[in-house]
Amino acid sequence: MPLAPPRRPSGSLSDVLVGRQSELALLRTAVASPPSLVLVEGEAGIGKSRLVGELLATPELAGVRTLVGQCEQLQEPLPLSPVLDAIRLTGAELARSRPLNPVTGALAPLLPEIAGQLPPPPPALHDQRAERHRVFRAAVALLDHLSPLVLVLEDVHWADGGTHDFLSFLASHQPRDLSVIVTIRPAAGPLPLREAFARAPSGPALTVGLAPLSGSEVEELAAGILKADLPRTFTAPLYEKTGGIPFVVEEVLRTLLERLPAGEIPGRADVLAGLAVPTVLRDVVLQRLASLDDTAQEIIGAAAVVGMTPDEHVLADVTEHGPAEVARALAKAQAVGLLHEQDGGCRFRHALARQIVYEARPVSGRRWLHLRTARALESRPGPKPVAGLAHHYRHAGRTTEFVENAEAAAGTAMSHGDDATAARFLLQALETGELPGDVRVRLAVKLGRAAVDGLAHAEAVPILERLLATEPLPAHLRGELRFALGRLLRQQGEARAGHLRIEEALDDLADRPALLGRALAVLAAPETVVDRHISEHTARCDEAEEAARRSGDPDVGVAVRITRASLLLEQGDPASRRLIDELRHDDRLRAAPREHARACLNWAQGALHIGHLDWAEALLAEGRQVVDQAEYLRLAEIVELVTAAADHAAGRWDGLAGRVRHLGDSAPATFAAATLDVRLLHGTLLAATGPAEEAVAALTEVIAIAERVGAVWPLIPARTALSRLLLTLDDAAGAAEQATAALVRVRAKGNWVWGAQSVLCLADSLDALGRAGEAVELVDELAAGIAGADAPLAQAALLTARAVLARASEPSAADRLLDGARTVLKDAGLRYEEALTGERLGRWRCEQGAADGGGLLEGALRLYGAMGADRDIARICRVMRRNGVPIPYPWRGGRPSHGQILSSREREVALLAAAGKTNQEIAAELFLSRRTVESHVSSALRKLGLPSRKELRTLL
Repeated sequence: MPLAPPRRPSGSLSDVLVGRQSELALLRTAVASPPSLVLVEGEAGIGKSRLVGELLATPELAGVRTLVGQCEQLQEPLPLSPVLDAIRLTGAELARSRPLNPVTGALAPLLPEIAGQLPPPPPALHDQRAERHRVFRAAVALLDHLSPLVLVLEDVHWADGGTHDFLSFLASHQPRDLSVIVTIRPAAGPLPLREAFARAPSGPALTVGLAPLSGSEVEELAAGILKADLPRTFTAPLYEKTGGIPFVVEEVLRTLLERLPAGEIPGRADVLAGLAVPTVLRDVVLQRLASLDDTAQEIIGAAAVVGMTPDEHVLADVTEHGPAEVARALAKAQAVGLLHEQDGGCRFRHALARQIVYEARPVSGRRWLHLRTARALESRPGPKPVAGLAHHYRHAGRTTEFVENAEAAAGTAMSHGDDATAARFLLQALETGELPGDVRVRLAVKLGRAAVDGLAHAEAVPILERLLATEPLPAHLRGELRFALGRLLRQQGEARAGHLRIEEALDDLADRPALLGRALAVLAAPETVVDRHISEHTARCDEAEEAARRSGDPDVGVAVRITRASLLLEQGDPASRRLIDELRHDDRLRAAPREHARACLNWAQGALHIGHLDWAEALLAEGRQVVDQAEYLRLAEIVELVTAAADHAAGRWDGLAGRVRHLGDSAPATFAAATLDVRLLHGTLLAATGPAEEAVAALTEVIAIAERVGAVWPLIPARTALSRLLLTLDDAAGAAEQATAALVRVRAKGNWVWGAQSVLCLADSLDALGRAGEAVELVDELAAGIAGADAPLAQAALLTARAVLARASEPSAADRLLDGARTVLKDAGLRYEEALTGERLGRWRCEQGAADGGGLLEGALRLYGAMGADRDIARICRVMRRNGVPIPYPWRGGRPSHGQILSSREREVALLAAAGKTNQEIAAELFLSRRTVESHVSSALRKLGLPSRKELRTLL
């Protein structure tokens, strides 16, 4: 039987759903075509639960099982509580059903009510994250077993991190006959599950936003409740005072109905004169409370302290009233609309109602009730609810007990892999001003460990900085805090500051070799900071190996070997491949999913840096698999970034710009350190697809930020990309300046593999300025710097730079060198780089009168076309026309084009652009989107073979 709520929620005055028909239709359509995900969004009292209740009561869902779970405002660290609450009543159905998937036995310890209907629990896992993964799989398998099913989770803005992680996992592994409906408040801040729901394999979640009712809808709602026609003199002030929030409208009318007969209310607009929002709601609730006798008021006031759904036994202990008297008080509160029945218990009708009742108690009385509640919870059998105890002791003003339970709650959260919840508890504890120094230090050390993966970087950094500045600390603790602070700063994108903090920690960690080894391993990463030579990184790595050996901790040894592999990889050292392959098969690394995933993703990025696309994609695939299996959702954005970078290198650009913009727009806290990489990718894409002005601005911004924070990567490639772009804009001097600045950083770092393309850009710039001879020594320096390196990008850049220098004196040798570079890039699968080199070779051969030059140009054109590199297309078309090479149209396939002839809309846009109007001005004049105007401008430039829009003026 479906477990659906009644059509009209308990306590509602209206029999009819007003103003929500279109939203209800959207929900009905969504659940009729599972799998589906729906977010019902709106402020408190807006009618989210009412809308869902109406949906579940529709005839179409009469034969569909529905489960409803409710999130509490005070969450325990243990995740999945609302999901478990939703499915704990399915025992009878499971007893009659077919055999269950054995993995569902993992839920038995969490659901004692239905444990008898579940398979036996599998053996416990030692890794808490693996255990959580199995519980996630079990919950999804059980939901699949119960399908067709509509799962409703209400008030998810109150859910803990574990529940958000599960919902993200569910979105990626959603059973085909399951519809999920989530209600949330928009004011609660960004939710982690939004991004996961947006990228769900079944399609992005449908968001149903509920706005306040309009004036006419408030009139309809009030008329239905009062069963009368209402004059404008009544409905206008009613709408003004309630703001169109259905819950407030009903509560105001409920109060009026107690004062006056329904027939008299429409003519008494004066009764609304003294009401104000949000005072209206407070008055309504307080009047309901005042209608109760003193004992009932006392018990309901205590209930507001205990929680949204107060336990009657705890309430009896807190108030010292017998169970029967507590039950009578709850029944009276339900009768007047303060509470309503849910799942066999009493619950406040709304969080605002509970808040108003709570605030009606004097502060001293609330503190006393919180203390009584904590004592009652503490005296009950079973595990202590440390999260709840921390909450109550905090509001009771009992610092010692609060800190003790907050620390315990943080430990529980970390044991479940919920670092975010742990960090929140520790931050609360550290905000207490009366902590002894040793307690503050202990909590800060734990915060440093939790905050790195717990999304609490911004909050934790000032606490650790203040503690380090003011507290006399023993060396070993000072070192650990400095190390933790350095890691947090690095994750915030502050590369130089983080590196310096970790360097400061080294002396203090001398007697803690395990931590010292990890700190040295971080300092050995070459791509993180400027002003540290590769030899220093190598020395740090050697020191890390020695510290790992002294520690005897094999996990530290694995961490150092991971860093060693990255260090070798970024230099193109062939030994890196062997070391990485060994580590990928190391059982110790494979048993640590977080480290395994991080390592694979870091190596994939390193492989892209040097041009090994096939290797990068293999590492990326392994990293993605580990992230998915371990549900390490905080690395999901990094997976997307590396995937986008690999697609860029491979020339798979269809839809890539939108994905990169999305990555840049999301930029969560855990993603801060990678934001510059996203901006670099965005800038390099713009450099090929246009507009050029935006590309210059994007790359210049990356350079400015990277210089400020001291991040060597992506500083070097950003300057190189800008140099290459300026060359296409005929600014050889500017290109030379950027390439020279990049090479200053290359020399300081000592890794010429990173500098090869900068050398090529400088050689091209000097050649354009008639000073190619100045680049000879630089090219020789590059050759020596990458000798023996297995780095396709660097080797191709060296061959091309040599070809540039040899072109004037030895054209045949230059041709062979350039052809060799093109072969290297083609074999590496680097399609855009291959196209650029093919264009250069085709242009040179055409200028020499070779017959195959045109074919090379056409091949490069087709590569550009497949990628949508509009700026490159415009340039190569101009080269082909100048050399008499026919331009094939259409050469990209797809819909027919106008060839070299502008369409009427393209001509209209081009004329306005030629007149000096911006894209935004053109969009406004022609009633087009800005993106459409950009597309028309790019198309016109391509067809006309023009490099930039400023040349439209002379042509048109």
